[in-house]
Amino acid sequence: MLRAIFFDVDDTLFSTTSFAERAREAAVEAMLSMGVRASRETVLAELQEVVREFSSNYEHHFDKLLSRLPVDATAGLSAPLVVAAAVIAYHETKFRDLVAYDDVTEVMRLLWRSGLTLGIITSGLTVKQAEKIVRLRVHRFIDPKAVFISDAIGIGKPNPKLYRRAVDRLGLAPSEAMHVGDHPVNDVDAANAAGMISVWNRREGRHLGSKGQTTAAHVIDNFWDLLDIVRRDYGVNVPDPT
Repeated sequence: MLRAIFFDVDDTLFSTTSFAERAREAAVEAMLSMGVRASRETVLAELQEVVREFSSNYEHHFDKLLSRLPVDATAGLSAPLVVAAAVIAYHETKFRDLVAYDDVTEVMRLLWRSGLTLGIITSGLTVKQAEKIVRLRVHRFIDPKAVFISDAIGIGKPNPKLYRRAVDRLGLAPSEAMHVGDHPVNDVDAANAAGMISVWNRREGRHLGSKGQTTAAHVIDNFWDLLDIVRRDYGVNVPDPT
């Protein structure tokens, strides 16, 4: 019996990859408009290197970026103002463009109406990931007891302990829970190791070319595929869209 479905957030519920590209490009344009003397391509390349070297969760990307540019690129400028302009542009892009895939909201609504418990298992900083869940407006369908963010739990992906913690907290057998994610290692291998039903969401994202050690129980290209699987293979009585 399928009783619960857990979802990854990034590149599963929305396009993190394309959103991050747009937000970083907007931040670079803002820095240039504040007087930074370097080509757009140079500044963007340095920013991408900073993200790779310090991780996407690092809080001082733009400060590091300025320190990497030649001295004459920022001579006479106020570094705090340039950084502030970049932060504002990044967040304005987030306010405007951070939305769930079109099919995600409708399918989650139908799954929720079917009586399944819906939850989240995601890596990242607590506030940052929680903000995404709320901005995507999927929190309406998520059981508050079923939100598991690695930073808050103290266990990161791909450690299967994170997944076992989720099912244990909800009083589920692992085989009664499904996990949907985009990463063949962090989501598929980890869910399989925990004994859950793994679903690889290969819609898009930077992990499409990654290889895991195990095979997903199911592969989807969109959330309508997920709805079909839940109905066909697990006998869940999901209502039709209205």
